[in-house]
Amino acid sequence: MRIYLVGYMGSGKTTLGRRLARITGLDFIDLDKYIEERHCRTVRQLFSEEGEEVFRRYERKALEEVSEFDNVLVSTGGGAPCFFDNMDLMNRTGITLFLDMPQEVLAARLIQSRNERPLIKDKSPEELRKFISESLAARRPFYEMARHTFTRPETTAEQIAKLIATP
Repeated sequence: MRIYLVGYMGSGKTTLGRRLARITGLDFIDLDKYIEERHCRTVRQLFSEEGEEVFRRYERKALEEVSEFDNVLVSTGGGAPCFFDNMDLMNRTGITLFLDMPQEVLAARLIQSRNERPLIKDKSPEELRKFISESLAARRPFYEMARHTFTRPETTAEQIAKLIATP
C-alpha cells in the first residue's frame, strides 16, 4: 500500500502523516526530507543555490523512487503535485489524500514557520495572506485531482484511517 498526502504548506501533511503511518503500520516518508538526504542540503539551500526549477526535478526523481516502495505513507511538499505529471503518478501508484485547510488556518500556521520555508521567508503577514490566496488558487486544480479530500482541521488520523480502509 502507498498513501500520498498532498496540500498546501502548513496543511498538516507531516504531522498527520506521522500519526496516520503509525496507525496503518506504514513507513513514513517526508518527501522534502528524503530529497535533503539524497542531496546533503536542505530544501532552503537547494532553492537558494540551484533554484526552484532544479529543485522540482529533484522532487520528481524522488517521487518516482518512493512510488516504487511498498507500505509507505508519503508526505509531499506543497508544490509537488503541481509539476510534471506528479499527481497522475501518485494516483496511479497509490491513494492520494488532499488536506484542504481554510486559508486562515494556513496563514496562522505559516506565520510561525515562514523563516523555514523558501517561498515565504521574507513575507510580512499581509503579504503572506495574499501569497497564500493567489498560490492556493493556482495549485487547487492539482490538489483536487486527489482521490480523497479532507476539509476539517480537526479530522483525526484515526478517522482518516477508517475512511481509506473502507472500499
